[in-house]
Amino acid sequence: MRTDVLGAEGVIRLLIGQGATLAVAESLTGGMLGATFTAMGGASAAFRGGVISYATDLKRELLAVPGELLEREGAVHPEVAAAMARGVARLCGATYGLAVTGVAGPDPQDGKPVGTVHVALSGPEGQIWHRELARGGSRGRIRERTVDEAVDLLAGVLKANMGEHSG
Repeated sequence: MRTDVLGAEGVIRLLIGQGATLAVAESLTGGMLGATFTAMGGASAAFRGGVISYATDLKRELLAVPGELLEREGAVHPEVAAAMARGVARLCGATYGLAVTGVAGPDPQDGKPVGTVHVALSGPEGQIWHRELARGGSRGRIRERTVDEAVDLLAGVLKANMGEHSG
């Protein structure tokens, strides 16, 4: 995991300081993102929960991702990530919803190559922030880098809310 950014503990502290909460929706990371945020004691002051929607039908059933979107684009798409983020925030009653969906391998999915990842963050006023990643490497490395990017995206938004430039 990266150490040159704020990190999950710092993000939890910022959330607490801003009186905000977080929920996560994960596909390819299979619980790694939630585990990263809950590794520190006291995380429950900001972390509400999460959904591991590894199967496509769970994205629709649990997170309210539109079925027609999933049929048209598949599970690895920026609009799917955004819908997952909104859905998990709503489901868990959180200020922010952070979602990841992608292809960790070993095979392509929905016509998308291994390493294609979408990270989306839903904010308190319906804002959506998105990152599209194209990562090479092993399945494990793709998953680790996805968690890093998701934490970094949230950190940047939280720092911007404090008036800091996050680069």
